[in-house]
Amino acid sequence: MVVRADRRHDPRPIMLVLRALKLGDLLVAVPALAALRRAYPRHRIVLATTGWLEPIVDLVGAVDELVPTPGLSRPIDVGGREVDVAVNLHGCGPESAELLAALRPRALIAHRPDAPDGPRWVDGMLERERWARLVRAFGAEADADEVRISTPAGPPVVSRAAVVHVGAFYGSRRWPAERFAAVARNLAAAGETVVFTGGDADRARAVAIAGAAGIGADRVLAGRLGLAEFAAVVASARLLVSVDTGAAHLASAYRVPSVVIFGPAPPSEWGPPPGPHVVLTRAELRRGDTFSDEPDPALLAVHADEVVRALERLRAGA
Repeated sequence: MVVRADRRHDPRPIMLVLRALKLGDLLVAVPALAALRRAYPRHRIVLATTGWLEPIVDLVGAVDELVPTPGLSRPIDVGGREVDVAVNLHGCGPESAELLAALRPRALIAHRPDAPDGPRWVDGMLERERWARLVRAFGAEADADEVRISTPAGPPVVSRAAVVHVGAFYGSRRWPAERFAAVARNLAAAGETVVFTGGDADRARAVAIAGAAGIGADRVLAGRLGLAEFAAVVASARLLVSVDTGAAHLASAYRVPSVVIFGPAPPSEWGPPPGPHVVLTRAELRRGDTFSDEPDPALLAVHADEVVRALERLRAGA
């Protein structure tokens, strides 16, 4: 639980950071959070984010407290406490700006025009660099590639696995099941311990993919793991295959060799840091509709044999 001191008796001034989004969005903000922790060592850093992310927020290390904030539809509840510094790591627009303004902070770290001294918003920027650049403008030294988070305590349910993450929040990122099965079949033939991960809604799909790959349903972890347990499996993995989703960002955080298949989102904005990561996409075909129910053409243009070859290169370098 992310409360590292009793909030009622902690004399430190509060820095409230807003980032009320999903797992991948949290992980691309880690460099900025780490920089803020160094620049404001005497502040209590309170992160307003989605409550179910608490197990991962615990691993970030820069955060003292989580305030559950399911989007921007209602005020941020800090229990009547004064906010010394507010930080907008959520976006740049009236909704997030008004939420933070309602807290009446002494100082605001945000893009222009919300903070007159802030940098201007630049479309198309690498997300990790966007937020590192923002806090740099206010004196916090930030490295956009500082993505490391802690490993969950306790042993993972499986170690040294080849993780095939079949989940995707939107249909636009759903790579065909038969291609995942072909990749998993190849990994198993190469002697890898293959497991299939995803959320509750992905379990039936994962079971079908495992069956098509000739792998037992006991290797299907989708829908069986809590968020910390999932992070532990990724942290200990030999390899990970995923579309552009939170699992891929966890692989970056733990420097686990990964193949990431991109569809509607460009790798130039959401791609991994330097390391043992391979990005596959067809940028010229990208439709870019994140919320579509149909897979993006840039995703569909990536075939199983390309993923297999990329994994072979990663395995050769392991």
